[in-house]
Amino acid sequence: MTTYTPAEAAARSGFSIDTLRYYEREGILPAVSRTAGGHRGYTDTELGLLEFLKCLRETGMPVERLRRYGRLCQREDTVPERIALLEEHAATVEKQLADVLAQQRRLVEKLDWYRSRG
Repeated sequence: MTTYTPAEAAARSGFSIDTLRYYEREGILPAVSRTAGGHRGYTDTELGLLEFLKCLRETGMPVERLRRYGRLCQREDTVPERIALLEEHAATVEKQLADVLAQQRRLVEKLDWYRSRG
């Protein structure tokens, strides 16, 4: 199994080392294994989770919901709760997307109006 140093995990995930530590401390990311010297060693599994957490953050999931999701992922019997949490977030993202698309249409209309004047 390949392991990555915190610096490598940060570079691969796009999160800072401080964020990785914060996510672990807050239970968003499960406890990361340690080397004999006490250094964190991230696996591909943890990097995969970080990739999905980044998706959730970039789509506006608040930290407290990330924390709930991370804690749910640490137990096998929480799949229904994870589904519910992700469905709720997906609905929020869909509404935000619809709002942005409506704003984009309004912007295009205004640009068309200005261009028709010039």
